[in-house]
Amino acid sequence: MEAKEEDVSLGANKYPERQPIGIAAQSQDDGKDYKEPPPAPLFEPGELTSWSFYRAGIAEFIATFLFLYITVLTVMGVLKGPTKCQTVGIQGIAWAFGGMIFALVYCTAGISGGHINPAVTFGLFLARKLSLTRAVFYIIMQTLGAIAGAAVVKAFENKNHFFELNGGGANSVAHGYTKGSGLGAEIMGTFVLVYTVFSAT
Repeated sequence: MEAKEEDVSLGANKYPERQPIGIAAQSQDDGKDYKEPPPAPLFEPGELTSWSFYRAGIAEFIATFLFLYITVLTVMGVLKGPTKCQTVGIQGIAWAFGGMIFALVYCTAGISGGHINPAVTFGLFLARKLSLTRAVFYIIMQTLGAIAGAAVVKAFENKNHFFELNGGGANSVAHGYTKGSGLGAEIMGTFVLVYTVFSAT
Protein backbone atom coordinates (compact mmCIF):
# COMPACT_ATOMS: atom_id res chain seq x y z
CA MET A 1 0.00 0.00 0.00
CA GLU A 2 1.52 3.28 -1.10
CA ALA A 3 1.17 6.41 0.98
CA LYS A 4 0.23 9.62 -0.67
CA GLU A 5 3.15 11.85 -1.47
CA GLU A 6 1.73 14.79 0.49
CA ASP A 7 1.32 12.58 3.57
CA VAL A 8 4.96 11.50 3.44
CA SER A 9 6.37 14.97 2.87
CA LEU A 10 4.34 16.65 5.58
CA GLY A 11 3.98 13.75 7.97
CA ALA A 12 0.91 13.80 10.21
CA ASN A 13 0.81 17.58 10.04
CA LYS A 14 -0.67 18.86 6.79
CA TYR A 15 0.07 22.48 7.66
CA PRO A 16 3.12 23.87 5.81
CA GLU A 17 4.12 25.91 8.87
CA ARG A 18 4.67 24.68 12.39
CA GLN A 19 1.58 25.24 14.50
CA PRO A 20 1.73 26.53 18.10
CA ILE A 21 0.95 24.11 20.89
CA GLY A 22 0.37 24.37 24.64
CA ILE A 23 0.45 27.88 26.05
CA ALA A 24 1.29 29.39 22.69
CA ALA A 25 -1.93 28.00 21.24
CA GLN A 26 -3.91 29.86 23.87
CA SER A 27 -2.28 33.21 23.17
CA GLN A 28 -4.43 36.16 22.19
CA ASP A 29 -3.62 38.89 19.74
CA ASP A 30 -2.49 41.19 22.56
CA GLY A 31 0.42 38.90 23.43
CA LYS A 32 -1.04 37.47 26.64
CA ASP A 33 -0.55 33.77 27.24
CA TYR A 34 -3.97 33.41 28.88
CA LYS A 35 -7.56 34.36 28.22
CA GLU A 36 -9.33 36.65 30.64
CA PRO A 37 -13.08 36.24 31.16
CA PRO A 38 -15.14 39.28 30.20
CA PRO A 39 -15.82 41.68 33.09
CA ALA A 40 -19.13 41.28 34.87
CA PRO A 41 -21.70 44.01 34.20
CA LEU A 42 -22.19 46.57 36.95
CA PHE A 43 -25.93 45.93 37.15
CA GLU A 44 -27.53 42.67 36.09
CA PRO A 45 -31.32 42.91 36.65
CA GLY A 46 -31.80 39.54 34.99
CA GLU A 47 -30.14 37.84 37.96
CA LEU A 48 -33.08 38.77 40.17
CA THR A 49 -35.32 36.39 38.24
CA SER A 50 -32.88 33.47 38.34
CA TRP A 51 -33.19 30.71 40.95
CA SER A 52 -29.41 30.15 40.90
CA PHE A 53 -28.96 33.74 42.13
CA TYR A 54 -31.02 33.10 45.26
CA ARG A 55 -29.56 29.64 45.73
CA ALA A 56 -26.10 31.21 45.81
CA GLY A 57 -27.24 33.72 48.44
CA ILE A 58 -28.71 30.93 50.57
CA ALA A 59 -25.42 29.04 50.29
CA GLU A 60 -23.52 32.11 51.51
CA PHE A 61 -25.95 32.50 54.42
CA ILE A 62 -25.65 28.87 55.52
CA ALA A 63 -21.87 28.80 55.11
CA THR A 64 -21.36 32.01 57.10
CA PHE A 65 -23.82 30.80 59.74
CA LEU A 66 -21.97 27.51 60.20
CA PHE A 67 -18.57 29.21 60.17
CA LEU A 68 -19.48 31.67 62.93
CA TYR A 69 -21.36 29.05 64.92
CA ILE A 70 -18.51 26.51 65.01
CA THR A 71 -15.63 28.94 65.43
CA VAL A 72 -17.21 31.17 68.08
CA LEU A 73 -18.48 28.10 69.94
CA THR A 74 -14.92 26.74 69.91
CA VAL A 75 -13.58 29.99 71.35
CA MET A 76 -16.23 30.00 74.06
CA GLY A 77 -15.38 26.42 74.93
CA VAL A 78 -11.72 27.33 75.40
CA LEU A 79 -12.65 30.29 77.58
CA LYS A 80 -14.88 28.10 79.75
CA GLY A 81 -12.14 25.58 80.51
CA PRO A 82 -10.30 26.00 83.83
CA THR A 83 -6.99 25.19 82.13
CA LYS A 84 -5.82 25.03 78.52
CA CYS A 85 -5.02 21.33 78.97
CA GLN A 86 -8.73 20.60 79.38
CA THR A 87 -9.70 22.34 76.13
CA VAL A 88 -8.59 22.28 72.51
CA GLY A 89 -6.45 25.36 73.24
CA ILE A 90 -5.24 28.02 70.82
CA GLN A 91 -4.21 25.45 68.22
CA GLY A 92 -7.67 23.93 68.37
CA ILE A 93 -9.18 27.34 67.64
CA ALA A 94 -6.88 27.72 64.65
CA TRP A 95 -7.85 24.26 63.38
CA ALA A 96 -11.53 25.11 63.81
CA PHE A 97 -11.16 28.26 61.71
CA GLY A 98 -9.03 26.63 59.02
CA GLY A 99 -11.01 23.41 58.88
CA MET A 100 -14.35 25.17 58.61
CA ILE A 101 -13.15 27.45 55.83
CA PHE A 102 -11.74 24.45 53.97
CA ALA A 103 -14.95 22.43 54.27
CA LEU A 104 -17.36 25.29 53.58
CA VAL A 105 -15.50 26.61 50.54
CA TYR A 106 -15.38 23.07 49.17
CA CYS A 107 -19.15 22.73 49.66
CA THR A 108 -20.19 26.12 48.28
CA ALA A 109 -17.58 26.91 45.62
CA GLY A 110 -19.70 25.40 42.87
CA ILE A 111 -22.85 27.19 44.03
CA SER A 112 -21.83 30.72 45.01
CA GLY A 113 -18.06 30.81 44.64
CA GLY A 114 -17.51 30.14 48.35
CA HIS A 115 -16.84 33.71 49.44
CA ILE A 116 -18.04 33.43 53.09
CA ASN A 117 -16.55 36.87 53.74
CA PRO A 118 -17.64 40.37 52.67
CA ALA A 119 -14.00 41.32 52.08
CA VAL A 120 -13.69 38.57 49.47
CA THR A 121 -16.97 39.58 47.83
CA PHE A 122 -15.99 43.25 47.74
CA GLY A 123 -12.58 42.44 46.28
CA LEU A 124 -14.08 40.30 43.53
CA PHE A 125 -16.59 43.06 42.78
CA LEU A 126 -13.78 45.61 42.39
CA ALA A 127 -12.11 43.20 39.97
CA ARG A 128 -15.38 43.04 37.99
CA LYS A 129 -15.73 39.32 38.61
CA LEU A 130 -19.32 39.72 39.80
CA SER A 131 -22.01 42.35 39.43
CA LEU A 132 -22.94 44.96 42.02
CA THR A 133 -26.34 43.28 42.35
CA ARG A 134 -24.79 39.97 43.33
CA ALA A 135 -22.13 41.58 45.54
CA VAL A 136 -24.69 43.49 47.61
CA PHE A 137 -26.90 40.39 47.90
CA TYR A 138 -23.95 38.24 49.01
CA ILE A 139 -22.83 40.76 51.64
CA ILE A 140 -26.36 41.02 53.05
CA MET A 141 -26.70 37.23 53.27
CA GLN A 142 -23.22 36.85 54.80
CA THR A 143 -24.01 39.47 57.44
CA LEU A 144 -27.33 37.85 58.30
CA GLY A 145 -25.67 34.44 58.49
CA ALA A 146 -22.97 35.76 60.83
CA ILE A 147 -25.57 37.39 63.09
CA ALA A 148 -27.61 34.18 63.19
CA GLY A 149 -24.56 32.04 63.97
CA ALA A 150 -23.46 34.28 66.84
CA ALA A 151 -27.04 34.43 68.14
CA VAL A 152 -27.27 30.64 68.34
CA VAL A 153 -23.97 30.49 70.24
CA LYS A 154 -25.27 33.14 72.63
CA ALA A 155 -28.42 31.09 73.21
CA PHE A 156 -26.31 28.06 74.15
CA GLU A 157 -23.48 29.74 76.06
CA ASN A 158 -25.03 32.67 77.91
CA LYS A 159 -25.51 31.01 81.28
CA ASN A 160 -24.69 33.60 83.97
CA HIS A 161 -24.07 36.10 81.14
CA PHE A 162 -20.92 34.18 80.16
CA PHE A 163 -21.28 35.15 76.49
CA GLU A 164 -21.45 38.90 77.21
CA LEU A 165 -18.72 38.84 79.85
CA ASN A 166 -16.30 37.31 77.34
CA GLY A 167 -17.15 39.70 74.53
CA GLY A 168 -19.06 37.10 72.56
CA GLY A 169 -15.83 35.37 71.58
CA ALA A 170 -14.79 38.34 69.44
CA ASN A 171 -11.14 39.01 68.67
CA SER A 172 -9.31 41.55 70.78
CA VAL A 173 -5.81 43.01 70.85
CA ALA A 174 -3.56 40.85 73.02
CA HIS A 175 -1.55 42.29 75.88
CA GLY A 176 1.68 43.89 74.74
CA TYR A 177 0.32 44.98 71.36
CA THR A 178 -1.14 48.31 70.29
CA LYS A 179 -4.33 48.92 68.36
CA GLY A 180 -2.18 50.03 65.44
CA SER A 181 -0.34 46.70 65.33
CA GLY A 182 -3.68 44.90 65.56
CA LEU A 183 -5.01 46.93 62.64
CA GLY A 184 -1.88 46.16 60.62
CA ALA A 185 -2.26 42.44 61.33
CA GLU A 186 -5.89 42.55 60.19
CA ILE A 187 -4.95 44.38 56.98
CA MET A 188 -2.21 41.87 56.17
CA GLY A 189 -4.43 38.91 57.03
CA THR A 190 -7.24 40.20 54.82
CA PHE A 191 -4.76 40.84 52.00
CA VAL A 192 -3.45 37.27 52.18
CA LEU A 193 -7.01 35.89 52.22
CA VAL A 194 -8.22 37.90 49.22
CA TYR A 195 -4.95 37.31 47.34
CA THR A 196 -5.33 33.56 47.84
CA VAL A 197 -8.90 33.69 46.52
CA PHE A 198 -7.79 35.66 43.45
CA SER A 199 -4.95 33.20 42.82
CA ALA A 200 -7.30 30.23 43.00
CA THR A 201 -10.11 31.64 40.83
